[in-house]
Amino acid sequence: MLSKVIKDEYIQLDVQANNFEEAIRKALQPFLEADVVTEKYVETILKIYEETGPYIVITENIALPHATVESGAKDVAIGFMRLKTPVTSGHRTNDPVKYLFPLSAKNNQAHIELLSELANLLGNPDFLKFIKVVSSREEFKNYIEKAEGENKHE
Repeated sequence: MLSKVIKDEYIQLDVQANNFEEAIRKALQPFLEADVVTEKYVETILKIYEETGPYIVITENIALPHATVESGAKDVAIGFMRLKTPVTSGHRTNDPVKYLFPLSAKNNQAHIELLSELANLLGNPDFLKFIKVVSSREEFKNYIEKAEGENKHE
């Protein structure tokens, strides 16, 4: 499913952000431009972050900006953004954040499927090495497609 919902324009490499909020906004900008989410969706993520802290920083160096379907998700999408310079989110153990995987799902089933597939990738040490050095959108998409093919055969 990941390879079907991660479009080229959702993959951003070596983006400069001055802080975590700006990183979230930049990670979700392609979703806004593609009309996959509303501005309310982005603002909800930032509001929850402001109120509860860096809940979206799920593991070392990795954030997963997302909110509920009702917050303005219009379609299913996942993206990837590697920051040029890591930013601090305020997470005690997983800072600094260098990689963001913005996520949007139009229903809870799609949300769970995306999270599950992404969790499998993030649990793979080879993928974590790959995201440090990936040099193009095409290379990133090819890796995802290959990983999905390998998982089907297990």
